[in-house]
Amino acid sequence: MAPTPRPLRWYAIPVRVLLMTFIGTLLSFAVSLLLGIIGIAIIAALHHAHPDMALAYRRVGLPGALIGGGMFLGVGLNLEIRHYRQSKTLAAIERMS
Repeated sequence: MAPTPRPLRWYAIPVRVLLMTFIGTLLSFAVSLLLGIIGIAIIAALHHAHPDMALAYRRVGLPGALIGGGMFLGVGLNLEIRHYRQSKTLAAIERMS
């Protein structure tokens, strides 16, 4: 016996997309900030100067998070809307048979 599918709820799409976008933005910020800190530390060591870590936040971390968050938002919306339409169509086909 197959489990009964949950009813489709269109209002769950923005909630899931925003949650995944938030998590993806945080992850993008963390990774880009780590790479920025490593890069600034290497450059400072090569120039025998003190590293300015504020540059890692402003010039690397924030733009990386914005780009990553935008990508997660676009891809997440695309996937969730496609899944909603496919599930709706399959449910209609199942009701017809």
